[in-house]
Amino acid sequence: MKNKKEKGQYGYRDYHKKMQIVKVLFGGAMILVQLLARNFTDNQAAKNVLTLMAILSVLPTANVASPLLASWKYKTGSRQLMEQIAGLEGTGIVLYDLIVTSKEMIIPLDVVMVHPNVVAAFCPFQKIDKKKAEKYLNETFQDHRLDANVKIISEEKQFVKRLRDLKPMKEYEDDGSVEYGAGVLKSLSM
Repeated sequence: MKNKKEKGQYGYRDYHKKMQIVKVLFGGAMILVQLLARNFTDNQAAKNVLTLMAILSVLPTANVASPLLASWKYKTGSRQLMEQIAGLEGTGIVLYDLIVTSKEMIIPLDVVMVHPNVVAAFCPFQKIDKKKAEKYLNETFQDHRLDANVKIISEEKQFVKRLRDLKPMKEYEDDGSVEYGAGVLKSLSM
């Protein structure tokens, strides 16, 4: 698929949502086909096998549907913000459209700049408990032996200003922690 989006790319949320919908519809169709196929056989053993197959198909379909439902209301961020950030990509590693999940919360991050001094994240959703989200992300970074300096900003202008104040990444010694931190964030994201 030529328009495939990877985690961290702009447009990933919308792309991922479409792919998950296709998977759920396919799973639902397979369940219905298996149940309808029961009507075309008189063999009781075949009916039992088809029923069992339909029941076993529910779990994988539900496993695809549950993250889809959890992330349903989060769409890809504004293109204008992405265009503003595009000129700052030499400052650090920029990730878009992440939805980080913990046991207690869903943290939608429209843009994240992973920089040697800070991980600045833009989350425009006011209902998110920023302190709790920062604590979770900082603890996760500490668990991965990274500097725990994650800041979540909910105001777009403040976020862009914060990124513009950062020095370019090339001015720092590269120890691989920036790439590793970006990888940790991608792995936490659905």
